Amino acid sequence: MGKRMERILVTGAVGQIGSELTLALRARYGAENVVATDHVTPPSPKLRDSGPIEHVDVTDRDRLEEVVREYRIDTIFHMAAILSAVGEEKPDLAWHVNIDGLYNVLEVARAHGMTRVFVPSSIAVFGPETPRDPAPQETVLRPTTMYGVTKVAGELLGNYYVRRFGLDVRGVRYPGIISSETLPGGGTTDYAVEVFYAALKTGHYEFFVRADTVLPMMYMPDCIRATIELMEADFDKLKHHCDFNLAGMSFSAEELALEIKRHIPEFTYEFRPDFRQEIADSWPKRIDDAAARQEWGWTPEFDLQAMTVDMLARLREKMKEGRL
Repeated sequence: MGKRMERILVTGAVGQIGSELTLALRARYGAENVVATDHVTPPSPKLRDSGPIEHVDVTDRDRLEEVVREYRIDTIFHMAAILSAVGEEKPDLAWHVNIDGLYNVLEVARAHGMTRVFVPSSIAVFGPETPRDPAPQETVLRPTTMYGVTKVAGELLGNYYVRRFGLDVRGVRYPGIISSETLPGGGTTDYAVEVFYAALKTGHYEFFVRADTVLPMMYMPDCIRATIELMEADFDKLKHHCDFNLAGMSFSAEELALEIKRHIPEFTYEFRPDFRQEIADSWPKRIDDAAARQEWGWTPEFDLQAMTVDMLARLREKMKEGRL
């Protein structure tokens, strides 16, 4: 099994996944043992007040190293990234944060002999030549977005550090993530989150993809569980390291709309595809995640129906509390 993770640092802790992952890690490993870092101040009091927090820009290696030393960090969950849609508008920023930031994290981890590093990848590594239904674990990776390019490079770099330096780097290819807590941050699958908020607040949503657009998705509780389960898995059982395919559910934009309409009959919607449609069309519809299931026992708990029920219940609760 190797050494236990004891002193954890999360980069991008204010982001969609990072914010919930940080709280889950604090509950599991002790709040004082999980340091949240980001280049912005967390708006959530829950995150801000539940444990140590530091201002860190991952492109500043000296600052990252300073915090690692101060808190005697042995594990990094590197969640800081510029996502697909923002990355197309600012490709230079995407490269700088996603590549230079990752290199800094890996170098600091190597220099300090860390126990483990988590580096997420994404379905954005796939491109038009990848089989789409399903995308195999081993397949051609020729993405058409800067985000995808940086994620392919990230997988290769992480695997290089495993092989060359013996650093325990792990990662999954996240599908689109749906969450009731933190709004998404500029990805191509954002519609699958925005539609829930719109259905409750205005009763209408304009999708930026076609009705028949099918993409792999995952509900946040499954996402957090998968991340922690992989990091706690026995290293000796892992044949893959930084590039596990990870599946939750796949559905079309219209199937999602109709599922919400079952619970909110007055909900209306329309489809007006924009530049993100082209990105969505380059990604697979479904994911073959047999390697994750075999090597560390991955299995999702939420399907479209279960996720919709839970999501609407949580958002209605937030509305009652005035947090929406």
